[in-house]
Amino acid sequence: MPSRAATLARAADLRARFETAGAVPVETPILQPAGTLLDLYGEDIRARAYVTSDALRGEQMLRPDFTVPVVQMHMAHGAEPARYTYAGEVFRRQEQDPDRPNEYVQVGYEVFDRANPAGADAEVFALIADILAPLSLRAVTGDIGLLMAAVQGLQTSDARKAALLRHIWRPRRFRALLDRFSGKTPAPKTRSALLKKKDPLAKSGPVIGLRSVPEIKARIAALREDAATAPISSGEVELIDAVLAVRETSPFALEQLRDIAVDLPAIGAAVGRMQERLDALDARGIPIGQLEFDASYGRTLMEYYDGFVFGFYAATRPDLPAVSSGGRYDALTRQLGQGAEIPAVGGVMRPGLILELEAAT
Repeated sequence: MPSRAATLARAADLRARFETAGAVPVETPILQPAGTLLDLYGEDIRARAYVTSDALRGEQMLRPDFTVPVVQMHMAHGAEPARYTYAGEVFRRQEQDPDRPNEYVQVGYEVFDRANPAGADAEVFALIADILAPLSLRAVTGDIGLLMAAVQGLQTSDARKAALLRHIWRPRRFRALLDRFSGKTPAPKTRSALLKKKDPLAKSGPVIGLRSVPEIKARIAALREDAATAPISSGEVELIDAVLAVRETSPFALEQLRDIAVDLPAIGAAVGRMQERLDALDARGIPIGQLEFDASYGRTLMEYYDGFVFGFYAATRPDLPAVSSGGRYDALTRQLGQGAEIPAVGGVMRPGLILELEAAT
């Protein structure tokens, strides 16, 4: 493993490369307010972040990544367009794999530019690809926006669409919901029996727990409304599965998605954005004919990605995580912008992994 001093030195070199590309260096506090992250991702974030607290500032989290604080900073004070770079430690709890580090150095490059989103996607990807070129890594791309558009185009209730969109980044939960909403998996018998009662709370005993009686009644009403909603058709489920199954080199993937869009026009705009992005990548010298595209890629990453996503991996070291990853997070700027928003895309690199791979060659 590379030393900390060597890792920090390489991080400084990488940040200098991004500064040369026009990025402004920024710093963010290691301790981040937990409330913002919990509002964005719910209680799930606790499973992968270190949480602490004090009497004055309340709950705090050791920085799980840089993107959220950088977006907050830009939306509060930034000009347009803007490019930022940063370097420092991030912290992730590791409860399943003791060999994966719970603290490592990350270097990033973020672009906020509404003039040409496809060009910004290509800029970030091409810059990182150029830096990593000596390592001959495998690049994978995807587009979360395709699946989001497909879900938004379903002929079902807004509540069901919202539930599916909320769990796009949890593939098993997403599949379980899709199976239930399509009638493939029936609702639990205990729930069905409960909803048939005129007043499910009658003779139920004292109320305990965190939910109030009005909240419980509202939840029962929502479940009854869902039970009365017609199932999602098998044809629409097949189209969702067809989108998720697209795994090809980018030009062939684009052809497949265009074919799917004939029957699922809701993805048409997202397919058009993919074409614009490929044109922009090609203009920057990226060999798109060999560039992998996987429509499911990125669904287990942080929940703020909502468009183009990418990762660079060492083919000879499948045990290693991505050496670099990133993507587009337009919706995050809307959530943190207090009414304002701006298209944004970024990528991060792990200098420790770069040094480890260089030492092995």
